[in-house]
Amino acid sequence: MHDGHNRQINYLRVSVTDRCNFRCAYCMPEQGVPMLSHDDILSYEEMFRVIRVFSQHGISKIRLTGGEPLVRRGITGFIRSIADLNTITDISLTTNGSLLAGMAGELKAAGLKRVNISLDTIDPERFRCITGGGDVATVIKGIQTALAVGLMPVKLNVVLTNIISKYDVAYFVDLIHREPVSIRFIEYMPIGDARVGPGPSIAEIKKMINSSGRGTLKPTLDIRGNGPAKYFCLPQAKGSFGFITPISEHFCGACNRIRLTADGKIKPCLLSNQEVDIKDALRSGAGDDEIVKLFYAIITNKPEGHTLSNSGNPTNFFRKMSQIGG
Repeated sequence: MHDGHNRQINYLRVSVTDRCNFRCAYCMPEQGVPMLSHDDILSYEEMFRVIRVFSQHGISKIRLTGGEPLVRRGITGFIRSIADLNTITDISLTTNGSLLAGMAGELKAAGLKRVNISLDTIDPERFRCITGGGDVATVIKGIQTALAVGLMPVKLNVVLTNIISKYDVAYFVDLIHREPVSIRFIEYMPIGDARVGPGPSIAEIKKMINSSGRGTLKPTLDIRGNGPAKYFCLPQAKGSFGFITPISEHFCGACNRIRLTADGKIKPCLLSNQEVDIKDALRSGAGDDEIVKLFYAIITNKPEGHTLSNSGNPTNFFRKMSQIGG
């Protein structure tokens, strides 16, 4: 399936819940956001139907997000049902890692292929600050468990806020020499009511890595994924670094994804207010043909690119990042 700009669309990100046990400073305002009622959230059966129908028209890769997807009961069974679809070739999950240690084995057995784990700093106090009370030790344990059960590749997402330090970068350099993890530095995006600001640039992070005494970053094509990261390796390292640049180097021209929010909206672009309600169709008895028509309408109208810049976006986003499943 190709959109109106001839991009192949094969990747669906599904937000299974708007709830999260963290309050990350760049994701959610300090006062939180109004939680959706149980009836406002799509059931797993409804989400599965969307995935099944879309998978018959080009969607082959699924990523489960939240909020925090592991706080929703029944997630393992949902993954198992998706894995049983022979049209889906890849199932992944984005998590804050706090519950992963106790669930990694069952998730792997259900059919989950790999995980992305948020880890913006390894300093316990700064981690509590940026997450609103999270414990970095539980996340580290989750990473170790994911590696042990084979949820590979394990990717760590590091948003470049002003909370990151050179000590974090040194830790990450050491980590990729010890473990086969991929650490992805993500440019800060000025969206919404963030309680942190932008941190180092990608260029500054690369300079820190190259000054670590562990060699010089070299581009690699050995690491592949569904997203826009550009990957680099260091000599003798088991893992790699990735760099994601939504602001300084737009990658919209290669975008292959759409999103399903927990309350049943299809978003063709993360950084846009454009969305289409599919929940009403699901709950009003629409047939698969009607769902397909909505899918084609969404794909056809996918915008060519976003307008976010370092100074922010003139668009007034009416959803916070935690409500979209970024």
